[in-house]
Amino acid sequence: MSSITTFYSVRGSFAYLGQQEVVRLARQSGRRLIHKPMLLSIVVPETGGIWFTDRHPARVRHAWEDFQRWAAWRGVPVVPEDPKNHYGPMELPSGLVVAAQKAVESGGDGDLDRLAFEILAALWRDDRDIADPAVLDELAAACGFDGPTLRDVALSEAAQAEVVANSREAVQLGVIGSPSYLVDGALFYGQDRLHFVEAALQRSAAA
Repeated sequence: MSSITTFYSVRGSFAYLGQQEVVRLARQSGRRLIHKPMLLSIVVPETGGIWFTDRHPARVRHAWEDFQRWAAWRGVPVVPEDPKNHYGPMELPSGLVVAAQKAVESGGDGDLDRLAFEILAALWRDDRDIADPAVLDELAAACGFDGPTLRDVALSEAAQAEVVANSREAVQLGVIGSPSYLVDGALFYGQDRLHFVEAALQRSAAA
């Protein structure tokens, strides 16, 4: 099966806004959605970016206003102000997506796409601590996974190495931020380019 690969931070605000739409596009086109949770702490400095907390206040304000406008446009509920849990450990929630994908690839039950969305939504819709094992167990169970089992895999050396490998792969491909989408060798940065993703899928189907 052809695929769409999505590179994103599990704490990414715009990844949250685009998640349901890229799932829709994958299912509409009959493609598998491959999740590549990555670490912006690796990607941003390697690709010449500026860390969010180091940006000029005008740029931070614009990004927040843009986030709110896009949320309204997409009809996606979001927190009214920067969540108190915005920043925090990445290891467990990133590894959980990797573990869930491995479980599904091995024939296990569970909705990987929904779990990825629910982790993002827990932060940007509900301002929950997505590094809290109890929160992740709840989300995993709601998506058909066994939370404690998934967490054990998530923190394994192999799962954490895969998150780093995703980040290195992103740098090699030229990914400059979260989310980015790879379709048939073409890279699209930002959930605001999903209409270009859709057009690329349509061209591929027509060919």
